[in-house]
Amino acid sequence: MAHDPKIIAIANQKGGVGKTTTTINLGAALAEKKKRVLLIDLDPQGNASTGLGVDHDMRDATTYDLLAGDVTLAEAIQKTTVDRLSIVPATTDLSSADLELVDNTKRSFLLRDVLRGADTAALGFDYILIDCPPSLNILTVNAMVAAHSIIVPLQSEFFALEGLSQLILTVRDVRQTANPDLRIEGIALTMYDSRNNLSLQVEDDARENMGEMVFKTVIPRNVRLSEAPSFAVPVLTYDSGSKGSAAYRALASELIEKTKKKKAA
Repeated sequence: MAHDPKIIAIANQKGGVGKTTTTINLGAALAEKKKRVLLIDLDPQGNASTGLGVDHDMRDATTYDLLAGDVTLAEAIQKTTVDRLSIVPATTDLSSADLELVDNTKRSFLLRDVLRGADTAALGFDYILIDCPPSLNILTVNAMVAAHSIIVPLQSEFFALEGLSQLILTVRDVRQTANPDLRIEGIALTMYDSRNNLSLQVEDDARENMGEMVFKTVIPRNVRLSEAPSFAVPVLTYDSGSKGSAAYRALASELIEKTKKKKAA
């Protein structure tokens, strides 16, 4: 039965916080739980595409072509090696989008028009995850305008919460101007080391300040998580029994549970 997918942007303007790792592995964990998932690679570096085995010479239709209106969503989708997980890949072409879109009056709504179009439900996805670039530029704004909610990966390190306030201000702006229903799905603590006092302190601060908004699941520092991208597979494929795999399975379960509650409310 056709239905509208839940669209989630994975966003944080700081680089190196585990955005792409979270997008790939949460997507794979949801797919493992029999959900059909589409990943939109909106980062010009294209790391999500590479991390799912889509080589540069295989990226015929990309998110750039999608935003430019040159292809439909159905035409841009590629299968990955993971069952039920598909992707629209990215190339460095995307890095010029800021400049090229500056005169387009609908520039913030391009991705929304594509993902919330009448044809999307027929594609049969349960979730669409958008891997955002590490900045609050026009691409990230497009993701926020298109999304129902945002997951914020937060590295367990000093100053982590300071960067969060800027992101929350941007979310507020987008709510006021373009997407009033946008909300923060949750904050996912990443690169967490329970032996490290700083990780524990960041977790305490985050839970004290953000309360229920912080996912119960924390993503540990895990060698397998770091190694998996160089084999162009999610950690769940690379080492299914690793702590990293267990954490992303738990995060996927938590997200599915939240989605159910939201629908029931």
